Amino acid sequence: MTAKEKSYLRELAKKQREYANLPIMAERERLWYLHNALKGERPLVVMEEGTFIDEITPPLQCEDDAARHIEWTLQRTIYTHEYVDDDKVIPATFDLDTGVWKNFLGINPEKTYSEDGLGYHIEPILETLEEDMHKLSSADFLHNNDGVREYGARIEEIIGDILPVKYTNNFAHWNYCLTCKIVELMGMENMFCAMLTEPELFHKLMDMATSEMIRFMRWQEENNFLFVNNGNDYMGAGSYCFTDELPQPGFTGQVRSIDTWGNLNSQESVGLSPEMFAEMLYPYYAKLAEQFGLVYYGCCEPVHDYWGSLKNLPNLRKISISNWCDEEFMAEQLQGGRVIYSRKPSPNYLGIHKEFDEDAFTAHIKKTADLVKGFKAEIIFRDIYKLNGNVGKIKRAVEIARNVVENVYGV
Repeated sequence: MTAKEKSYLRELAKKQREYANLPIMAERERLWYLHNALKGERPLVVMEEGTFIDEITPPLQCEDDAARHIEWTLQRTIYTHEYVDDDKVIPATFDLDTGVWKNFLGINPEKTYSEDGLGYHIEPILETLEEDMHKLSSADFLHNNDGVREYGARIEEIIGDILPVKYTNNFAHWNYCLTCKIVELMGMENMFCAMLTEPELFHKLMDMATSEMIRFMRWQEENNFLFVNNGNDYMGAGSYCFTDELPQPGFTGQVRSIDTWGNLNSQESVGLSPEMFAEMLYPYYAKLAEQFGLVYYGCCEPVHDYWGSLKNLPNLRKISISNWCDEEFMAEQLQGGRVIYSRKPSPNYLGIHKEFDEDAFTAHIKKTADLVKGFKAEIIFRDIYKLNGNVGKIKRAVEIARNVVENVYGV
C-alpha cells in the first residue's frame, strides 16, 4: 500500500467521521432506540443500497487489494449518505466482520449460476431422504479470526485514529434460515415432496439441521465470536438493532446468543398450507427463536398465511411485511401488539424505469402509512437492482416516504 493510498484513505475516513458527527445522526439514533422499544414517534425509513451501490459510487482509485477493500467500505458509507440520506446512522467506526461459517451438515451446496450471477440452479445432493440421508454428517465450523484481527490491526494503523475498528458478526444472520439450507441440499421440489412422501425422515432432517445450528451458536459463544448487537448493528432484512433490552440481565461479558438479535426467515415455504407449515416447519423455527434475545422474522415471503403459527414465535419483535403480503390483514393483526410492522414496499417504482412516477409511489406509501397509523412500523426499501441512470430518485423516494409518514403520524 503506497503512501498516496494511505493518505487518500485517511481523507475518506475523515469524510465518514464528519458525517457521523452530524447532529442528525444523534437524533436518528434516539429515534431508533425509541422505535425498537415500541415507543417510536414515526415509522423509520431505510433504503438498502447494496444492490445498486455501483451506480452511486465512483471507480476505485486504489490498486493494493487491502486498500481497495477499505476504500470500497468507506465509499459505500459516504455515498449512501450523500445519495440516499435515509434513517441509517453513519457509524463513527470502521466495521469489520469476523468471518465465521460452516459447511451445513458436512455438505457444500452445488449451484449453477446464470450469466448475470443473480439466478442459479441447485444441484440436489439429496434426491430422496431414504436413499441419501447417509451423505450428511456434522458440520465443520470455520473461522478466520487470526487473519481478520491481523487485518483489523492494519486498518487501525492507517485510519484507527479517525475511525476505530469495530468487529462484528453480521454474517451469522444468514446461517439460521432453515428452509434455505434444506433447499440448498435438496432443491425446492425434492423438499416439498419429502414433506409428503417421507414425513418422518423430513422431521429427522429438520431436527438435525436445528441441532446443528444451535451447536454452531454454542461454538461461537465458547470461542468469543459473538458480539452484543444492541447498537448501530445490522439486524438483517434491512433493519437495525438499537436496543436497551440486550444484553440480558446478569450479563457478565461472555456474549451468548440470548444477548443478541436473531434473524430468521422461510422464503422457501411459500406455497405450503398453514397446516403444513405449522406441522413441518414451525416447531424448529421456534426452537431457534428461543436461542435469541430478540427476533426479526421474515424476508420476501408473505407471512400472513402462517401468522397463526408465527404469532407465537418466541422473542418476536419485528416481522417482515413484503410486497406479496396481505398488508391489511397483518396491520389488523399487529394493532396493539408488541411486534413491529416491517414493511417492504414494491421495488418496481424505483427499479424498473428510469423515470420516477412520484404520484403512484406516494399513493403506494400512503396506503401503508394509513394502515399502520397508531402503532409501530418501519419502511424498508430492498431489492432495487437498477436505477437506470436516475440516481436522484432514491433520495427523492426517501423524502416522499418521510413526508407521508410524518403527515399521517402528525410529527
